[in-house]
Amino acid sequence: MNIGFFSKKTAAYFIEPFGMVLTLFVIGLYFLFTKNINLSTLFLSLSLCVMVLYSYPPFANYLVANLESKYPKYDYTKSVKYIHILGSAHNLDPEQPLSSQLCGVSVKRDLEGILIHKKIEGSKIIFTGYEGITNIPTAVMNARLAKALGVKEDNVIISGLPKDTKEEAVFTKSIVGDNPFVLVTSATNMPRAMILFESLGLNPIPAPTNFYKKKFNSYFLAPGLDSFIISSIAIHEYIGIFWSKLKR
Repeated sequence: MNIGFFSKKTAAYFIEPFGMVLTLFVIGLYFLFTKNINLSTLFLSLSLCVMVLYSYPPFANYLVANLESKYPKYDYTKSVKYIHILGSAHNLDPEQPLSSQLCGVSVKRDLEGILIHKKIEGSKIIFTGYEGITNIPTAVMNARLAKALGVKEDNVIISGLPKDTKEEAVFTKSIVGDNPFVLVTSATNMPRAMILFESLGLNPIPAPTNFYKKKFNSYFLAPGLDSFIISSIAIHEYIGIFWSKLKR
């Protein structure tokens, strides 16, 4: 893992909800132990407020809806040669079937890409994604699922080297050039992915999947862990969009 990649991930951790809540809480505890009650109360209260805000379902939904509403679902009548499915995460627990070794995000991305592939004769699927904390790349794991679902070996292109979306875009550019291709990723991730791919002169056709947004009939809802996680996903993407625009 290079220094730039590690630094970016570390900085993002403290800005995203969990890192922010934990940091404020730890600072509050520090002031509590140093007998500075006023500052301790301030930081502990801020920690609680931030946690409740990000855990509030309508607020979490607002964050993701702004991202997921930018691109509609894919028009399956289009005919494009290449379909690029961005990587997510996986594990290698031998007691689990392949469908469980891939995280839910990966499975949904794979299924959407495979559905599109099945409708376009002669199309090829590009899988990218590095190994993370395992010794097998996500790209390889996703390709295994595709093959298990009937995608032919000749229609699969794999690269397990890219560690982030920009590196995935660079790899795809080496294959498709400036020709249009289908880009499959989570709806929350799509705006950032489109910025990165287009900044390299690529012409992706968005095929968003794995939506989180919902319709609420009431705002009187209790905070929950699921909403906190959704907020974290959204904030991660907003940070990525900001970072992408900053580097352009």
